[in-house]
Amino acid sequence: MRKIILVSFAFVGLVACRRYDYDTIIRNGTVYDGNGGVPYKADIGIKGDMIAFIGDLSKATAKDTVDASGKAVAPGFINMLSWSPVSLIEDYRSMGELKEGVTLEVFGEGESMGPLNERMKKDMQDDQPIFKYKVDWTSLGGYMRSMEKRGISVNIASYVGATTIRTNVVGEDDRAPTAAELDSMKLLVREAMEEGALGVGSSLIYPPAFFAKTNELIELCKAAAPYGGGYISHMRSEGNKLNEAVEELITIAREAKVHGEIYHLKAAGISNWGKMDSVIRRVERARKEGIDIAANMYTYTAGATGMTAAFPPSLQDGGFGKLWQRLQDPKTREETKKAMKTNAPDWENLYYGAGSADKVLLLGFRRDSLFKYAGKSLAEVARIRNTSPEDAAIDLIIQDSSRVEVAYFLMSEENVKKQLVLPWVSFGSDAASMAPEGKFLKQSAHPRAYGNFTRVIGHYSRDEKLLSLQEAIRKLTKLAASSLHISKRGELKPGYFADIIVFDPATVNDKATYERPHQYSEGMLHVWVNGVQVLKNGNHTLAKPGRFVKGPGYKN
Repeated sequence: MRKIILVSFAFVGLVACRRYDYDTIIRNGTVYDGNGGVPYKADIGIKGDMIAFIGDLSKATAKDTVDASGKAVAPGFINMLSWSPVSLIEDYRSMGELKEGVTLEVFGEGESMGPLNERMKKDMQDDQPIFKYKVDWTSLGGYMRSMEKRGISVNIASYVGATTIRTNVVGEDDRAPTAAELDSMKLLVREAMEEGALGVGSSLIYPPAFFAKTNELIELCKAAAPYGGGYISHMRSEGNKLNEAVEELITIAREAKVHGEIYHLKAAGISNWGKMDSVIRRVERARKEGIDIAANMYTYTAGATGMTAAFPPSLQDGGFGKLWQRLQDPKTREETKKAMKTNAPDWENLYYGAGSADKVLLLGFRRDSLFKYAGKSLAEVARIRNTSPEDAAIDLIIQDSSRVEVAYFLMSEENVKKQLVLPWVSFGSDAASMAPEGKFLKQSAHPRAYGNFTRVIGHYSRDEKLLSLQEAIRKLTKLAASSLHISKRGELKPGYFADIIVFDPATVNDKATYERPHQYSEGMLHVWVNGVQVLKNGNHTLAKPGRFVKGPGYKN
């Protein structure tokens, strides 16, 4: 008996001391390395957080082995426009993104989680209708580090928001910054860049960002330029003045000598659909002239934002509180209803661009009593309430004390298809990472929150055959990483971080619809983030290996 025990202990000791060649080997997969070339069969060896080897590992050993036979193996996808800063506080898993293969979420469309002054911190603390959290940071880097410390399953990166910078120094009023204020704004940009920001992000359709002039934005971008930062923008117009807005973005990029990126490229409103060809020609001419311009997009014909995008920016001078008060004045109300039905030449009226109230879908409210309208069109709600659509919109904003989240059906499918094959267009969901459970069900959603990326590789690549799978993956990975100026991500290559996905090209599919948006995508089997498996056979492992991916100007 004693000999058996000794032999058993010896065996356990041998197992404990066994040296493996790799931590993980992904065997027999079809590798799409992110470069857009022909896929090839190979094994991938992971050590620590890095890809250590790609090739034949049939004789190598590993602590963990995954058979990827018949499956695609690719770099993790990069979401160029994520609104997950708060949803990740609520749910670190980021399930909606992982089920699509996203391993890096990028924030900062105009607004960022810092830098905050004391008033902004208080406003953020008080304005938490669904998800509750403590605002215990001040700078953008402080927020990003706090998320890394808290533990998240995906990587995160961020631009510093031009709106946030402006609000910090100038406030929400319609005026230009003084020379001293502009210096303060530029200082905040430099500090954010040294903390790891990717550049400056703007959202010029919305007040108070609307109030910023071109020269102000050029100066902010000049502050980011020495750090390798870029400029990314929801442009001043995506409709009536789309061409002029593209020209402004090119001017900012040229004058500041930075990469310029168009957020969610689109031509909004049926009267503007024909402008997409001229936009493409202008961007490609700028690129030939040596100006670094690119774009990203979501793969749907409806955008999502606030109902307040149907109101003139002048009405919103001073912030939402002032708007809420003004809407309760009978004279202002009548003027607002008239403006909603006007094809305004000097601001972007998304309500008019949609064409009718039937093409405005209500998504989110703060008050539970109004949630019954989520998923209905504004026209339906107007009929239920026996009022005009314009009155219904104003009443809902007043009653909910919010901008009311809506989807506007503005784009053409023809343009969506035309854009997504462009070699300089990557992809962003323009949505938060969600899950069909808990507090997430207290709001409706745009289907892009669950399906934007799988829609590229399933619907448009496999089913519509608009682009090859290897080209789709290049645009979802290497192209995005190059636009962000981040290193060692976006490709499957030894010495790169092991952000890797395994999926079934035959079954990958987006399931979310406008009627039933809270549905995970299908076909994503395994996901690794920094060498740690977070999705295994489609199920979350509860691991939290996500990191703050810093821009090129980061200083310790």
